[in-house]
Amino acid sequence: MDASIPPEAAKLLDLIGDTEAPRGYDTLYNNKQNVWLQKLTTMTVAEVIKAGPIWSGRFGSSAAGRYQFMTATLKGLLVPERLTGNELFDPDLQDRLGFALLDRRGYESFATGKMSVVAFGLGLAQEWASFPVLADCKGAHRMVVRGETYYAGDHLNKALITPETVEAILEAHPTPQVMDAVAQSGQAV
Repeated sequence: MDASIPPEAAKLLDLIGDTEAPRGYDTLYNNKQNVWLQKLTTMTVAEVIKAGPIWSGRFGSSAAGRYQFMTATLKGLLVPERLTGNELFDPDLQDRLGFALLDRRGYESFATGKMSVVAFGLGLAQEWASFPVLADCKGAHRMVVRGETYYAGDHLNKALITPETVEAILEAHPTPQVMDAVAQSGQAV
């Protein structure tokens, strides 16, 4: 994991990566990496973006890498992450970009206690289709119930992890409220 990523965020990214792409940083959607001639981690960001429409046509999605970045998502990260496109899509860059997506979905607000577990969980489910919503809500295509993917109804995605697993890692994150509760109980973190 890229050393610039806070340890608690790294734990969350590991859960996301292990759920989205258990085969690692070279994973293409639906585990089609073995039919692609080049490993993702040897490609530049620009090459991954260029290949995205090909993968969508062949495999049904452009999702690529440990965090299953969609082509549009990668394009949207170029400017805010100061990327030229010539960077290797290697593990450290994928981790850094994964953290950028966590931040987009409210990681800092969550980590500082300004966002609830349910609200941050919704942001995660909106970014990573394998993650479930933590409460019933309006999804991308229809009403979804706790435990379903935010994208239920698209006939492509499904939640691959339980809401309890997501809640457990989020509730273990040392937010100010958790730190206060631990301090009051006299336990060590």
